[in-house]
Amino acid sequence: MLELRDVTAGYGGTPVLRNVTFSVPAGSLTALIGPNGCGKTTLLRAAARQLPLSGGGILLDGRPISAYGRTEFARKAAFMPQVRSAPAITVGALVSHGRFPHLGFSRRLRPEDRDAVQAAMEATGVAEWAHRDLRSLSGGERQRVYLAMALAQGTDLILLDEPTTYLDPGRQFELLDLIASLPGRGKTVVMVLHDLAHALRYSDRLVLLEQGRLVQQGTPEALYAGGQLDRVFSIRSRRSPDGSYYFLPPER
Repeated sequence: MLELRDVTAGYGGTPVLRNVTFSVPAGSLTALIGPNGCGKTTLLRAAARQLPLSGGGILLDGRPISAYGRTEFARKAAFMPQVRSAPAITVGALVSHGRFPHLGFSRRLRPEDRDAVQAAMEATGVAEWAHRDLRSLSGGERQRVYLAMALAQGTDLILLDEPTTYLDPGRQFELLDLIASLPGRGKTVVMVLHDLAHALRYSDRLVLLEQGRLVQQGTPEALYAGGQLDRVFSIRSRRSPDGSYYFLPPER
């Protein structure tokens, strides 16, 4: 589905990512983890074509992402950045924006587009807010609406940058439960997560970065067993009998 080959990228000529190589299987949920400044968001922005590469390449379905036309790529991948403003728009209208890559010059929704919008709102539990002003919603509710817009886009790949930012713990679990259901709907999800416990609990695969380089990739169980999490984050990770993870400070 998504493949990175020796990817180098950064800002103003300064590389943040250096020679990163890994692949994301179709129908999986992959979390990008690592300390602040390690290149997680840079990697996601590069995969979303929001940031040019200075080396290497990224392939989507075996084809370089640079070879896709703008509209064609928007039909293949949806990107949900970490922070968005709340425009003066209704929920239904915002979710409808996800259909723009599929519309003609008239920009008018066809019956199949309206069906896609409705299905996305129902899947994310925001259908009852269709006529509400987006600005009247809480942060967690807005995140669900933006996720609905990404679903309405009808892509196989969804890229999410810190989707739980600023959410209360309960709302974080609600949103992550929803995101974790997407592979079952045929979606491939790559997301940046700051919370290690969430990443280990909800992901099929983890990609661990440190100082712009790939340290390890694999299942949560493999990364937990490998000891790199403890080294990179200066923690002692532990696993409870129920399968959940928790962390202790390093031994002094």
